[in-house]
Amino acid sequence: METKLRGLGRCSCAFWLAVAFDVFGLVVLLVGVFGDLFFYDFLIYAGAIIIFLSLIWWVFWYTGNIEKKRWGQRSPRGARDHAQTTHARQGCPTANASDTSYGSVRQRAHRLRRCWRRGGTYRDYIYGNLSHMTSKELNSQPGEVRPSRTLAPRALQPANNIRVRGYGEESFPVKEGTTLTHAPQTHWRTPALTTKQFSFYVGEDMEVENRDFINTPPMKTVRFGGSVVNTLAKFERGDTSDYELLKHQLTDPDIKDGQIINWLQEFRNCVTQLTKDHEQLVYVVLRLPWLGRSPAVVEEYLAFLSNLVSAQTVYLRTCLKMVVSNFTPARVLIREGDVDISDSDDDDENLPRNFDLCHQALQVIAKYVPFTSRFLMPILVDSFPFVQKSSRTLECYVHNLLRITIYIPSLRRDVLELVIGRMLKLDVSAPRSDIEEMEENSAQQCEGGGAQDDCLFDMDEDEGPQTKSSMTAEGAVMAHPVAERLDTLMGVLFAYIKDICYVNGCLELERTKELYRDLVGVFDKLVLPTHASCHVQYALFYLCSFRLGLAEAFLEHLWKILQSPAQPAVLRQAVAGYIGSFLARAKFLPIATVKACLDLLVPWLHLYIDSQDSGSKAFCDVALHGPFYAACQAVFYTLIFRHRGIVEGNMRQGLAYLQGLNLERIVMSQLNPLKVCLPAVTNMFAAITRKYQLVFCYTIIERNNRLLLPTVRSSQGGDATPTNTNPLDSFFPFDPYLLKRSGKVIEPLYQVWEEPSDSEVASPKKPVRQRSAEEEDDFLQGETPQGDGSVAMTPGSYDSHLRSPSSVGSPPIAFLQRPF
Repeated sequence: METKLRGLGRCSCAFWLAVAFDVFGLVVLLVGVFGDLFFYDFLIYAGAIIIFLSLIWWVFWYTGNIEKKRWGQRSPRGARDHAQTTHARQGCPTANASDTSYGSVRQRAHRLRRCWRRGGTYRDYIYGNLSHMTSKELNSQPGEVRPSRTLAPRALQPANNIRVRGYGEESFPVKEGTTLTHAPQTHWRTPALTTKQFSFYVGEDMEVENRDFINTPPMKTVRFGGSVVNTLAKFERGDTSDYELLKHQLTDPDIKDGQIINWLQEFRNCVTQLTKDHEQLVYVVLRLPWLGRSPAVVEEYLAFLSNLVSAQTVYLRTCLKMVVSNFTPARVLIREGDVDISDSDDDDENLPRNFDLCHQALQVIAKYVPFTSRFLMPILVDSFPFVQKSSRTLECYVHNLLRITIYIPSLRRDVLELVIGRMLKLDVSAPRSDIEEMEENSAQQCEGGGAQDDCLFDMDEDEGPQTKSSMTAEGAVMAHPVAERLDTLMGVLFAYIKDICYVNGCLELERTKELYRDLVGVFDKLVLPTHASCHVQYALFYLCSFRLGLAEAFLEHLWKILQSPAQPAVLRQAVAGYIGSFLARAKFLPIATVKACLDLLVPWLHLYIDSQDSGSKAFCDVALHGPFYAACQAVFYTLIFRHRGIVEGNMRQGLAYLQGLNLERIVMSQLNPLKVCLPAVTNMFAAITRKYQLVFCYTIIERNNRLLLPTVRSSQGGDATPTNTNPLDSFFPFDPYLLKRSGKVIEPLYQVWEEPSDSEVASPKKPVRQRSAEEEDDFLQGETPQGDGSVAMTPGSYDSHLRSPSSVGSPPIAFLQRPF
């Protein structure tokens, strides 16, 4: 019998407290408004606060009087009327209609069940709470009903209908001989009433979804143990047998799609019970093979994932790790004899779809947990593959990292920092001399017929013949294995930069500026302090080629670092090398920009000479004047490459500009920059300035050569070693790009060395000091003979490096659909 509440109902004290607070607050408020008191403002605020606090008591009183009605509950009168109607239609015995006692109602229900067991028709009544649900409720949210006891199979009569009573009645005809099968502890599910179909569990685990319930034979599967809710309840009581059985069934390698859907639906219904105590079970559920399955499995898995991270944020890291672990090709076991070899499945055709689903899962998580980015970045760092993994594995992971920045832009700088940092490790592990040597040896082996033994002792992990053949199809493969991996990653990075900046072939200026700021930040943090990197810095070189304003902004940024005394001297020296190399090698820079940079550098050198010539430190010392010497070398290097562009068109104005730089004062100063700069640079600079009669440098070079005395290893004598010819330990960051496939992107933007005429490089007959192998540059091929064991970077060899086929693919818009 339903309890009737009279008067104020329950929690009357909360009601009177709420009224008292309202009255007292109102009185205080009115006194503050109309009373002539000096503290009226205090009374106004206090009255308002008291009235607001009364809401607490109102809420208490209201919630205390809410009546909870169980789902499907009928009043005794409703149950009596329903039972009478049903029995009247079926001819079953009924109790007296005037008997409204609880026992009579229970007795009539018992008679109704007994009538059904004797073979009576099944009409207007479905055993359990299903008959009390409306069709709207069933259609809006799939129901799940547990009967209170087991029902034996029973055939339905041909003229009978299964009817769901509610606001609008719907009848579903059945045929003769149809058997409604039900087993203990089994669920009834009705997700498809609008299509006149049902979805049942047959046995204990098989869901027949969107199938004809009448004509289709049921498919049966085996499932042991109880439901997930019961299993968790037993685990809380200390019974772990069903719990371990559940985990064992979830790890079945032959699990079917229908089973996965059933499990995930049950776990979704009890997601609030999956606390930290069930961490192992949740981990097993997350490891279910959902990729490569039907769309229904994927949809159900993503729904479970969203429910889990929103209800139990303690599993956020676990979910993120699960998604990120699928960013690389899956590992497969290959048995060769008695040995199991783990390898990556690089030829999986489902990789594009799997990657799309992984990013969809990440977007779902980020939607429900706004602070996902804080936890995602450390996982991305920890999950980055080892640099000795195959090129395909590294390419897939970097591709997916860059794709994350499309829908989580706040992570872009961190992701770029991670990617470029790992690429720098590859870059410095493959010195320029090693790459050139291996390329030369590979070319000789191919010519001599020794190419068949190339892969005989290939010890690189995950590098298989299929992977190499696919790379060969795309373009020439680098002989150096580290350079090959770097070439692949540089291609992905170049494609990402292009697709971020260009939309439908048009440059998006705002997006380009944002990417430029992020890349410059990564450049200052990682690339600039790294000595002798050969290729990674070309990412910024490529970005600056999109618009002249970006190149000028980059040069201005470098100039500010160079002239800042607060910066470390080693960084200022590196910046000077970047300025000189960028001005010399960037074909997209006009001569006007080159002149503007020289107008900044050369006056700064004159000011530095003015401040040092009269002092006690006016002598050649790299430790004291390192940035000055690096800036001088940058000026000399720029003039070597750009002198023709300066004097072309109008020779008189060009020569007047070069004379106005007053290079003679810099060369003749007591700081003696020609003694410190690389011999290759000083020799070519001397030849060019002699041609235009700007300054005569050979006298100073010969005097410096006489001062360079050889050093002896010990005081007792021994072999003499030459003096260090690179005291600045300098390098030119934009020396020729050696990677073959990604080099196609740089080729049209790069200024290669053009052989000077004989008159330009004519020099005195006295020999100048020789260059070491590390000082070789491509603009000196015809001037000085090459030493033994050195590999010259001639224009001819550089051109051969750039003869690679198709262009690099493009990653978001196109990058988001790039095939793998």
